[in-house]
Order: sequence, then structure tokens, then C-alpha cells
Amino acid sequence: MIIPLFDDQTVLLEKQYRHALKKSFWEFPAGKLDFHETAEQAAHRELQEETGYTAGKMRWLTTIHPVIGYADEHIEIFLAEDLSLGKQRLDEGEHLTLHRKKVSEVLGLVKSGQVTDVKTQIGLFWLEKILSGQWR
Repeated sequence: MIIPLFDDQTVLLEKQYRHALKKSFWEFPAGKLDFHETAEQAAHRELQEETGYTAGKMRWLTTIHPVIGYADEHIEIFLAEDLSLGKQRLDEGEHLTLHRKKVSEVLGLVKSGQVTDVKTQIGLFWLEKILSGQWR
């Protein structure tokens, strides 16, 4: 997962339809690794494909295991900065809209129950700590 952070400390979120739950969710960009691809390479690729942005700086933050009771899934979380807009290249069947928001707005969406995606909530927690200077 990638947290796209702009110089004015706004972030880019996606509103993406998820077939499993038959509704749209607020999320940070994310995707799966391609064969022989590192997590950082995938982060750069997914950011560009889903949003059209490229990052001059991509920093690994943490690894999370969202469903340890029944799966071995793990998610690497990256902070993308020094963003430049290019061309979006969505996968076939991928439907999403992009929304640039203040971090405080996204925190409000979490508090009100509108952001329920766990990876996005955890990424926002990390971002809040970084922006406040508590974590480097």
C-alpha cells in the first residue's frame, strides 16, 4: 500500500468498488506483487498505474499482517513523496476515483466509519505520527 503525500500535506485517496462486499471503499492505493518484483518496485508501479503519479521518494514504513487467524497475507506500507503527475493506467475492470484530501479530513472519515479498510486506517495512523514529528 502507498500513502501519496503532497508537499501541502494533503493525501490522495481512492474510492474503489469492491465486488466482494458490493460497495465502494475509501482506500490508499495498493496492489499485488508481480513475479520477481520487490515490494518497493510494486509500490512505484501501483502508484503510477492507479493514480498516474510517480514518486521521487518512496519510503518503506512497516509490514502488517491483517488477517493472521486464517491467512498468511502481509502488506508492506510505503510513504510516497515528491509526487509528479503522469498518465493513469488502470487494469481492465478496475474502477476508482481519486480524491485529494487533508489528513484531518481523512481522520474524520475514519472516525465516522466511512473508512473501514484496515490497511488505510493503519497507514493513516503511521502518517499522523510522522507528520506530528513523533515518529521519523
